[in-house]
Amino acid sequence: EEELPDGLEESCSQEEDEDSDSDASSVAGVSSSGSVALVSRNCIECLAQPTEAQEKVLKPALVCSLFPNVPPTIYFSTRDERVEKLPWEQRKLLRWKMCTVTPNIVKQTVGRSHFRVSKKSNDWLGCWGHHMKSPSFRAIREHQKLNHFPGSFQIGRKDRLWRNLLKMQARCGKKEFNFFPQSFILPQDIKLLRKAWEEGASRQKWIVKPPASARGIGIQVIHKWSQLPKRRPLLVQRYLHKPYLIGGKKFDLRIYVYVTCYDPLRVYLFKDGLVRFASCKYSSSMKSLSNKFVHLTNYSVNKKNAEYKSNSDETACQGHKWALKALWSYLTQKGVNSEAIWEKIKDIVIKTIIASEPYVNSLVKMYVRRPYCCHELFGFDIMLDENLKPWILEVNISPSLHSNSPLDVSIKGQMIRDLLNLAGFVLPSTDSVASRPQTSGSTCSLGSALKEKPKPASEHFIAEKMKKAYYLTQKIPDQDFYSSVLDILTPDDVRILVETEDEYSRRGQFERVFPTHISMRYLRFFEQPRYFNILVTQWELKYYLNKHKGLELLKNWCVKGYHTGAGTDLAQTWSLPKSFFLQKSSVQSNGFSKLELGRLG
Repeated sequence: EEELPDGLEESCSQEEDEDSDSDASSVAGVSSSGSVALVSRNCIECLAQPTEAQEKVLKPALVCSLFPNVPPTIYFSTRDERVEKLPWEQRKLLRWKMCTVTPNIVKQTVGRSHFRVSKKSNDWLGCWGHHMKSPSFRAIREHQKLNHFPGSFQIGRKDRLWRNLLKMQARCGKKEFNFFPQSFILPQDIKLLRKAWEEGASRQKWIVKPPASARGIGIQVIHKWSQLPKRRPLLVQRYLHKPYLIGGKKFDLRIYVYVTCYDPLRVYLFKDGLVRFASCKYSSSMKSLSNKFVHLTNYSVNKKNAEYKSNSDETACQGHKWALKALWSYLTQKGVNSEAIWEKIKDIVIKTIIASEPYVNSLVKMYVRRPYCCHELFGFDIMLDENLKPWILEVNISPSLHSNSPLDVSIKGQMIRDLLNLAGFVLPSTDSVASRPQTSGSTCSLGSALKEKPKPASEHFIAEKMKKAYYLTQKIPDQDFYSSVLDILTPDDVRILVETEDEYSRRGQFERVFPTHISMRYLRFFEQPRYFNILVTQWELKYYLNKHKGLELLKNWCVKGYHTGAGTDLAQTWSLPKSFFLQKSSVQSNGFSKLELGRLG
């Protein structure tokens, strides 16, 4: 985290580092305050409506919620759609903070929804920029969204990813977390590496990577101890020497993973992606190890090969870059069960995100005003071995959105449009935008909090705390016990379920992989149980075959007295009966004394 920018202003005004995996866009200059990078005239034109001759389908500017009393979200269109203009009083709130690394494809998508470039440092609704140090997230206001979570580098750096997956292996068993090649972080693991090296076969291969670089920079394959670079730190990883080959060539998959929330955890996979081939045929010969066109699949490496062939057709299995859907079609024709591979990929993605969950959640609670403020797109690089087992090679927290071919534009354009709809941008009230933001130092001031007189907790708030404690303190919970979480829903429960269902209805070509009706199997991998994860997984288990019944139930609760808005949680609730815990079983009979209830809050 020490290497990250200090805040959003530094994050947005700094030049792109060449090791970044994101797409640097053309920039004309920086404002006098140095806070907002202004996009060039060409990019301003990108923000305007495209001028194709065909008639575009007119779409409403806002998407209504499935539920009453819940605000609508801003609609993001495809290139063949035209979004209606909101009245000026609302339209003037549509401001996007531009950074040197905001991809053109993001600029074009928000431009079609009539967003304008924010010229002030604090009047924006959305920003797509660099990651930054965790305390800097305090500056993000309640109606704003940044495309990162604090702490996501815990899987976004190769060394942290390995350390966290190693912890998961130790806690949950190697069988469940055996999808990342054995790795060593130098200098601290030098003795362990030497031991593994000496115990290995004579013709073993290792791949050496800088822990925080991208685009194939600094990567080499070695087979002699003397070839180990002196530069530190380094990640040294067992080389997957028997990859699955197509046309004699290695390839890897770029899978787009989108996390909208960490508590409850909500994870989506885009149904399409990219397949990137090495541009020379694979060889296991030691003499070939220095040839990056044989052993590396990075596009930024292989495009430099004169033999590299581009592919502009997303349905074609040709050239050195394919669409993921084209790969599944190819494998299916070869008699391979591609659906089974996809299920395995979903499994290892969920487990990897869970590995980062305790860090991200603790930092979100510490530095982020509300969960709405953060969302993140991850680029998972996955390789298939000769047995079609998927292995995670690395996770990118700023996956490249550079679109230099019709194939890229088609896949990434649709993905970003669906992602922004899924994000659920809400128009704030004019007052919340105009109000002066708190400084980062005063956002979480413990001193000022202590000076304020504590407000007496309402009856429903106490009941919510008791219910959460009840479901989190059972030593050996079973399905029957967990299923009772839906018997009586608190206002907080309804809010989370409404968010979850509304979000799911906007998913486009994303597939939600957590929570689903089978997610109970993953709860044991969390370092500590989360009440809302139990709630949403039980909801999915109960209603996944009858979505309509679940939605009608939630609508009734919303009418009964629940609504929400940008910058607020519950504005109106109904009182809970005193028999809250007594309908199923007594609080006292389940082992809670008054003293324990007090300690639990």
